[in-house]
Amino acid sequence: MSAQPWFAPLVKRVRTANPYVVDSALAALVLFAASLQWIFPDEGDDRLTWQGWLLGAATAVPLVWRRRAPFVMACAVSVATPAQALYHAPPPDLMYGGFVVLYTMAALGRPWQRRFMLVGWTIGVTLVMTHKESPEPFEYAFQLMSVACAYAFGVLARVQRAYTAELEDRARRLERERAADSARAAAQERARIARDMHDILAHAVSLMVVQAEAGPVVVRSDPARAEAAFDAIAGAGRDAMAQLRRILGVLKEDQRNGTSPQPGIRALPALVRQVGESTGLRVRLSTTGEPLPLPPDTDIAAYRVVQEALTNTVKHAYASSAIVELDWTEEALTLTVTDDGCGPTGSGSALTSSGRGPTGSGAGPTSSGAGPARPGGGHGLIGIRERAAACGGEARAGRGPDGGFRVVVRLPAGDRQAALG
Repeated sequence: MSAQPWFAPLVKRVRTANPYVVDSALAALVLFAASLQWIFPDEGDDRLTWQGWLLGAATAVPLVWRRRAPFVMACAVSVATPAQALYHAPPPDLMYGGFVVLYTMAALGRPWQRRFMLVGWTIGVTLVMTHKESPEPFEYAFQLMSVACAYAFGVLARVQRAYTAELEDRARRLERERAADSARAAAQERARIARDMHDILAHAVSLMVVQAEAGPVVVRSDPARAEAAFDAIAGAGRDAMAQLRRILGVLKEDQRNGTSPQPGIRALPALVRQVGESTGLRVRLSTTGEPLPLPPDTDIAAYRVVQEALTNTVKHAYASSAIVELDWTEEALTLTVTDDGCGPTGSGSALTSSGRGPTGSGAGPTSSGAGPARPGGGHGLIGIRERAAACGGEARAGRGPDGGFRVVVRLPAGDRQAALG
């Protein structure tokens, strides 16, 4: 039967106990061990005197302060031990207090204190043995080996304590890094979910508003067109609800219902058709180059960028047509959404409320993209820039070459095998 079940709790209790209690018990044990030779004397031993008893107590009592003042304690015991041996009171066969001193100094002392005590006790033991009556050679070896072993156990304890402290410090650092990584991941995920929900709701609500404004105008003169407008409102609402359910399903990690993936590049023709049918905006989709598989995040980002750009066009541009261009190369996909609307006002500054605000749907014609967010603006261009940056790409927005407004987003296509995997 293993002794581990009862031994481990005992060691743990000793380590966590009050140091003075433990050291006092150790001092009492050393004094008891040194007194055994007096309690049960051998024939011919010197009788115990009160001076001898005081010297014996001086080798044990200072051990109470071995952790609070280790060097002072070591010096006191180092003076009392040879004094007791030379006084013949009688001297103990084993220097119990000296073993504790050597262990304590090797474990807790400074480097020079450790060396001083090791050399001092080695020399002291040798000198004391020479004054003993007819010492045997094995006694020299035994006492010197005892000194070396006590010191070696202290060195092992110091190394183990340093190793344990390093492991604990490393564990604390890893825990802090893990907490920081978790916080960053949570913040990034919240930002991604916020962008997705903004894009879904902004797109759907924009289409609903356009149709709702057109419906009352034609409800009497063209009932069929009014009915189509209401159907478009319902369709936009259903599509928004379906996409929101996908996001909420991912948040709840509800895999039982088999949530569908979010739309990507392949869904752009349907998006263009939906915008055209719902708003009357003439939208054309143009593709150049050979399409490549994209990583899932980039694929979703491409769809959301086009969706947000078209939403901005519908809400703010007063445009009659828009062009969505996909330019494929081996390294990247460049998305360009250009409309023929009123375009940004001013020359490099944020747009006024009659145009498109820098965060809601447009920006000044600067090459760096949208300007600073204006109060009350949306998060359209900010979301586009964040999506592009999250995929390692870049985004620009400003006046188109022939007027209107243009959004250009470049997304890295990545390695073909990585995208397929």
